[in-house]
Amino acid sequence: MINFNGSIQNSDFNVSITNRSFLFGDGIFETMKIVDGKILFFEDHYFRLMASMRIVRMEIPMNFTLEFIENQILDLVSQLAILEAARVRFTVFRNDGGFYSPVTNAVSYIIQANAIESKYYSFVNQKFEVDLYKDNLISKQILSTLKSTSKIVQVTASVFAKENELDSCIMLNDSKNVVETISGNIFMLMDTVLITPPISEGCLNGIMRKQILGLAKFFPEIEFKEAIISPFDLQKADELFLTNVIMGIQPISKYRKKEFQNIFTKKLLEKLNQTI
Repeated sequence: MINFNGSIQNSDFNVSITNRSFLFGDGIFETMKIVDGKILFFEDHYFRLMASMRIVRMEIPMNFTLEFIENQILDLVSQLAILEAARVRFTVFRNDGGFYSPVTNAVSYIIQANAIESKYYSFVNQKFEVDLYKDNLISKQILSTLKSTSKIVQVTASVFAKENELDSCIMLNDSKNVVETISGNIFMLMDTVLITPPISEGCLNGIMRKQILGLAKFFPEIEFKEAIISPFDLQKADELFLTNVIMGIQPISKYRKKEFQNIFTKKLLEKLNQTI
């Protein structure tokens, strides 16, 4: 089952071939994790969704309140009987019509959900090898920070990773600086400083990224900061990890010939689970 504009539909429901998200990538989405009937970090997801819709000039429906969207999501998850642990995708797209220039800014939405194994965050993959993806660069502009349905660069990078037997790739921006990984924000620990690229570098304005930065008060011995990361810095790092709301924290075990430990990353994961 899915939720299409507030109506529960069978899972074989298909969108029209004139759907603008399909034709032009004219859509925004949020991926959320549900644990015991609660949407983790829901307010952060909601406000990011609203901000993203404003940035791409979509018309925000009057009924798109925090309570309405939460109820729509939880109703679907309840009907699917997966309230204990679920992954949800909430996709908003401009309604059909027009070419690059739409005939309307009104929107529709689809909610999809599926069960996941664990409601707690853990290190699923002990071996996680990455390398740089340099064929296509991410632009340093505000649209790059959104979870839009235009993700051809990440898709192409994923194919490259598979062809080269990598678990993921590190993406670069048009200044050749580190931005993020294919599926999440990147953090680098160097001595006693934990660094992640600033949003101005073109990285996703990640919900889990925000949670990790918020854990700084629990680690006074570590300086958390946003700063530009050069590819050359990666070889000097003590630890590397990526983040997103579904996996939480994934340590990177190897970048090229450099292998990393995850001592501090484990402490972060423990504190993250305590906070939720």
